[in-house]
Parts: sequence; C-alpha cells; structure tokens
Amino acid sequence: MKARLVQDGIFTLVEDITQTAYPPQHGFYWIDAEPEDLDILQPLFHLHELAVEDMLTEEEQRPKIELYDTHYFIVVNSIRFDDEEIFLRALNIFLGKHYIITITRQKINEIRAVKPVLWEEKVTSPDQFLYHLMDLIVDNYTIVGDRIDAKIEKLEEDILMHTKKSHLNEIIGLRGEILWLRKVLVPQKEVLFTLHKKELRLISEPLKKYFGDIYENAVKISETFDTLRDLMGNLREAYQSSLASRANDIMRIFTALTTIFMPLTFITGIYGMNFEYIPGLHSHYGGIATVVFMVIVGVSMFILFRKKDWL
Repeated sequence: MKARLVQDGIFTLVEDITQTAYPPQHGFYWIDAEPEDLDILQPLFHLHELAVEDMLTEEEQRPKIELYDTHYFIVVNSIRFDDEEIFLRALNIFLGKHYIITITRQKINEIRAVKPVLWEEKVTSPDQFLYHLMDLIVDNYTIVGDRIDAKIEKLEEDILMHTKKSHLNEIIGLRGEILWLRKVLVPQKEVLFTLHKKELRLISEPLKKYFGDIYENAVKISETFDTLRDLMGNLREAYQSSLASRANDIMRIFTALTTIFMPLTFITGIYGMNFEYIPGLHSHYGGIATVVFMVIVGVSMFILFRKKDWL
C-alpha cells in the first residue's frame, strides 16, 4: 500500500497512513492499495461494509457505482489485449471528499499511466483524478477495438488466401470475446452516465461535462464492438464460402482427371481382352504406337479443358 499527497500534480509519499484520514490544507490523498489493506483502510475512512464485502468475496465484479453518505464506491474494468486473449481486470475505487483509494488484485497499466497526466494537468482534487483515470480506461477500449479490427482484417486475408480448419476456431473464439466485451460495456456505460448526469456532491459541476465526453466515447466504442460482431458473422460466411469454393475446385480437378483417363482406360481395356485378332497386337511397333496414341489423347483433352477453363 502506498499513500501519496497530491498537490497540483506533485506527489509526496505519506509515511503515516493515519494522517490521510484528515483533509490536507491543499490537494488530496491518493492511496494505492490491495484488498488485504482494507483491514486498515475500512475503519480509517469508515468505508461501507457492503462495498468491502463485495470486493473481498467477488473476484469478478460487474461495473457499478454505489453512493454512500461520505464516499462513493466505483467498480470499472480495465482491458488488455495480447493478440491471443482479452483480459479484463477489476479496478475498485473509493472516492471521498479529500481522498481517492484505488484497489486492485493485479497490476493495471492505467494506474501507472495516470501519474504523468496528473502532473501535466496539475490535478488538485480526487474527482479530477477519477476523471483522468476513467478517460485512460475508456481510451484503452478504443485501442483494443482497433487491434481487434486489424486482427479481423488479417484473418480475412488469410482465409481468402489459404483457408485452414484452425481459422474457424479463431473466428468462434474472437466472436465470443467480442460478445463478452459488449456485455461488459453496458454496465460500464451506466457508471459513466451516472457520473455525467446524476447530482453528485463529490463530483464538481464543471467536471460533469467532461465525464459526458467520456460517456460519448464509451457509446462509440460499444457501437464499434457491434460492428465488429457483424464483421465476425461476415467472416464466418467468407470462411464457409471459401471452403465450398475450394471443395468445388478439388471436385472439378478430380472430374477432369477422371474424364481424361476414361478413353485411356477404354484403350487399355480393349488391348487387355483375350482376343487373338486385335489390330496391331502382333506388330513390333504396336505397343509403342498404342502408348503414343494414348499420350496424344490425354494431352489433347488436357489442352481442351485448359482452353475452356475447366482446369
């Protein structure tokens, strides 16, 4: 657990955690903690027992905002995409008048990325901190959406160039993750809508407009994932069409080869019959002439099929 005094974006480490229970003369306290630290933080800030219980008992929480008398409890999901799988990590936030507490079970990139933003913007209040943190989280959804879109385009190219059975597993897996993300984005949008529209005494009135901008971005991202879901449906149809086209090409080749060998088989069948008088049977050049004739027939049919684009 780390406690910092934030004044105009400048961080000062706080050694005595009990000091954070009282408002500073200027700025606010940011406490970056883990769930195990709640034994100290709950009595110090009088955190609501229901919020603490939810955090300790539920590893995966639905995005939400709960309003209490002295503080708000907010749960949002950070997103990460490593080209193979999408990960969502819950970020628990307690927002007070003079403090903000961020609690995570795993490291979240946005926590590290928000530090230079706070310094650049000279942040002096916890609601401003919350705004910049939420902005980074939503921006990451945009980045992940772009990367998924790029992956879909590459997958489409691979399918058109050379269809493999593994492509179907990729399509099904990626579509499932997109549907999962759409499901997560719905409650996350509700959290942002509450911060934008509802009368909240811990959120300054001018800052609500900025939360509205984040909410609009979240709506656009949700629409983007709707589009990606439709693209996955089109991709599956392209996969099936490619398989059908490939099967037709194979059947066409086999049919042409079978057709070419039909007259050759007919010729060998005639000369394989047990008759004594067959033209050229006893000729010294009969065998050679027959083979040459069969080659001419086969090559002629091949040229004919190529000319008609059957091969």
